[in-house]
Amino acid sequence: MIFRTLFFIFIFVPILIVIVPIQFVITRLGFYWNAIPLLFHKVGCVFLGIRVKTIGEPLHGRPTLLLSNHISWTDIIVIGSVADVTFVAKTGVRNTFFVGFMASLQRTLYVDYHSRADAKRTSQEMAKRLSKNSAVLLFAEGHRDLGDHVQPFRSALVGAAQAAMEQGGAKDVAIQPVTIAYTHLQGLPVSRNERSGISGMNARGFKAVVRNLLTSGMKDVTIAFGAPIPLGPGTDRKVVTKLAENQVRRMLVALNRHEKDVPALATA
Repeated sequence: MIFRTLFFIFIFVPILIVIVPIQFVITRLGFYWNAIPLLFHKVGCVFLGIRVKTIGEPLHGRPTLLLSNHISWTDIIVIGSVADVTFVAKTGVRNTFFVGFMASLQRTLYVDYHSRADAKRTSQEMAKRLSKNSAVLLFAEGHRDLGDHVQPFRSALVGAAQAAMEQGGAKDVAIQPVTIAYTHLQGLPVSRNERSGISGMNARGFKAVVRNLLTSGMKDVTIAFGAPIPLGPGTDRKVVTKLAENQVRRMLVALNRHEKDVPALATA
């Protein structure tokens, strides 16, 4: 806790004072520079005591929709430290103190799943990002989980991506499964009880979540980028979603068991 306090005062805050105004101006001018978000997330990982390991790598230079499992608030910081992606989040994130402001600086897309008009607006914005060969990441379960298994992926989110392709002219979009696994806490394998603390599901309220993050021990996280799956206008979204879900599930099981080889399903 002492290290984090000193790190926050002498390193994290000065960096924020410099990069936040720069990023604010850049986004207001309609531009985007990925170096600043990557730096912010990398520093954030150090501050929160997170060591990140990657297996595979995100696709580059083509429209990509990444489908990931979701465990903790820190998932965004972890993924953002190793990949240049646009996150899709629920509208509630935008209204969360500080978190919403920082997320907006990274051009996060917000969606209200209970509003068809808002979902359509998000799809249109997603189309613009994909048509520029950008990567968009969806937490495909639709909510957080403990991290010991994978909930069914929502195929409607992939359907939105297909609609975005038609609206924005994005072609040859690839679906890339992404697995997040919190494998060790203080150098020891994570137990089921500890997973509850890491996910933040045992915390009540925003203050409790922050306290949990700042007082927890050093965490080791692995991000596994799976084999890409092609997505076209006529592709069955349910089939593609299930393929991605199975990849993520198999990779999560392997990572939680600390296996050396992490399997990925073939796309064919």
